[in-house]
Amino acid sequence: MTDDVATHYASAGILDRVLGALREAGKDIEALTIDDLAPVDEFHSRRRAATEELAAMLAPAASDHVLDVGSGLGGPARYLAAVYGCRVTGVDLTADFVAAATDLTARTGLSCRVDFRVGSALDLPFGDGAFDCAWTQNVAMNIADRPRFYAELHRVLRAGGRLAIQDVAAGTGAPLDYPVMWADRPEISFLRTQAETRSLLEAAGFKVLTWLDNTEAALDEIAAERARIAAGGGPAGPPLLGIHLIVGTFFRQKMQNMQRAMRDGRARLINALLVSD
Repeated sequence: MTDDVATHYASAGILDRVLGALREAGKDIEALTIDDLAPVDEFHSRRRAATEELAAMLAPAASDHVLDVGSGLGGPARYLAAVYGCRVTGVDLTADFVAAATDLTARTGLSCRVDFRVGSALDLPFGDGAFDCAWTQNVAMNIADRPRFYAELHRVLRAGGRLAIQDVAAGTGAPLDYPVMWADRPEISFLRTQAETRSLLEAAGFKVLTWLDNTEAALDEIAAERARIAAGGGPAGPPLLGIHLIVGTFFRQKMQNMQRAMRDGRARLINALLVSD
C-alpha cells in the first residue's frame, strides 16, 4: 500500500518545473525566500495560512528539534525554521519530493537548520524520544494503519513533546468523489471521523490540548478568492506558481471534488495540538 501512495505522489521533473516557473515569475532561483516558494511548496489545505495558524499553535522554541512527517517540498519545514529559528527534519515517502525539498532549502540558505530524508511514517528512521515537537499536515488520509502511525509519532517524541496536526476527516460517512488531492481512487484514501481520530491519538498516548474544525474557514477563503477573481482581481486560470505544478492534469477536478465534499459535510478539515504523555 505504501508503494501505491508513493506512486500517487511521484512527480518526476518536479524540481525543474518549479525552478522554471520561478524563473518565469522573475525570481532569483539562486537566492530564494520562503515567500517566493509559498505558492508552490505549501501542498496542503489552506496553504500558507494553515501553516501560519498551526505553527502559532505549536510555537516551537529556537532550541527545539521538530519532526515534519510527510514534508513534501519542504515549505512548512522551512517556514518553521525561518520564523521560529528551530531545527527541522522532514521525512517523506516520495523520493522526488525529498530531492526537491533538499535543493530548494539550499537555495533559501536554510540547510543549516532543515534537512530531509526518505522514509515511511509507519517506520520512522529515528530513535525513541529524538524530537521535541512533531508536525504533520494532510498526511493521515493516506494511512490505513492509524494506530501504528500515531504510535510512531509518540515513540519519537520526548515525554511532554508536542504534536501539531492538520488533517482531512470524514464527515457524514457518504463516499467521496474521486480524484481528490491525496487519492485518485478510494483504495488509498483512509479518512476517519474526528471522534475516531481523537480516540486513536489518545490511545497512542497523546493528550488533546486544542482541537479545531476549520472547514468553514476554508470554505470562506475559497469563496473570497472566487469573488476576487470574478471582480477582476486575479487570473481565472492557474497562475505561474501554484500547486498545479505538483498535482498536474487533474488539479482543477481534484480541487472541485474536495470543495464539494466540504460544503456538503462529507469531509471536514481539522487542526489539533497534542502533548505526549
